[in-house]
Amino acid sequence: MITSRLTSRIATTLAVAGAGFITYIGFRYLIDPQAAAPTFGMRVSPTGEAADFLNVKGVRDAACGLLIVALLAARQRYSLGIAMLVMATIPTGDMLTILRHDGSTATAFGVHGVTAALVAATGLLLVNERTATADRAITA
Repeated sequence: MITSRLTSRIATTLAVAGAGFITYIGFRYLIDPQAAAPTFGMRVSPTGEAADFLNVKGVRDAACGLLIVALLAARQRYSLGIAMLVMATIPTGDMLTILRHDGSTATAFGVHGVTAALVAATGLLLVNERTATADRAITA
C-alpha cells in the first residue's frame, strides 16, 4: 500500500514537472524561436521563412504540456499514462532526427533520449497504477 502511494506520488511529480517543462519549451519557441532553436541539437537553425516551422514545434510542445495538465485535472491517470507512452515517441523522433542529420550527439541522447525515457517511465508508472489497483481488488 505504501509503495503504491509512493509510486503514485512519483508519477504525479514526474507528470507535473514534465508538463511544466514542455509547456515552457513550447512557449519559448513561440515567443523567441531564434533564441530557442540552437538548443534543439541540429547543426543549423532555420532562418527566413523556414524559421516559421519553429512555431510548429512550439505549438506541439505547449499542447503536449497542456494535455498532461488536463488529464491530471480530470483524474484520468490511466489515460494520461497511455498518452505519455504515445508522447514518448516525440522526443524519440527528435533524437533520431538529430542523429540522422549529424546534429549534436550529446543533445540527441542527453536531452531528447533522456526525455523520452522519463516520459515513457512516467507513462508506465501511471498505467501500472490501474493494474496494481485491479490486483489488490482481486486478492481482497
